Amino acid sequence: MTQQLTLDRSKTAVIIMDFHNRTVANASNPKQVVEKASQVLNGARRAEIPVIYVIHRGRGFDPNSQEAAIHSGVSPLNGEVVLAKTKTSPFSTTGLDVMLREMGRDTLVLMGVSTSGCVLSTVRWAADINYKIVVISDGCSDRDPEVHAMLMEKIYPRQGTVLTAQQFLQVLGVA
Repeated sequence: MTQQLTLDRSKTAVIIMDFHNRTVANASNPKQVVEKASQVLNGARRAEIPVIYVIHRGRGFDPNSQEAAIHSGVSPLNGEVVLAKTKTSPFSTTGLDVMLREMGRDTLVLMGVSTSGCVLSTVRWAADINYKIVVISDGCSDRDPEVHAMLMEKIYPRQGTVLTAQQFLQVLGVA
């Protein structure tokens, strides 16, 4: 079922989380998730919606390693914000909430690897602090496709809107 949605571009931000080479490689659909996330990023940029990258630093990630680098298929452009987090949710260790509020953004378009990790934590935290949430279903992935499907079909729609990359681009009018 396609959910109806209108977006105010001036109040929307795209958050792309944990698209490290290692996490993408461990996703259930690495090629697809990078392709779909890249489409959303390009559409958001054309629509002049800011893109914020969140990367994980800490346990198990040598920040200088190739496996910790952002996947080349979704590389940030010059001037795009890259925040480093040390916990699962970017709200806990980055100042993301303050940044978004200073930018006047109240709608978050979320993509991330993994659906049951950073995406789940971000959806829950963002809902608790009154953001409008859009989750790009094929711009997220998880090691476990059944967990991914359950979250997209049963949990996330309770707290926001779940769209495919193509549906999101249609809402933006850049498809």
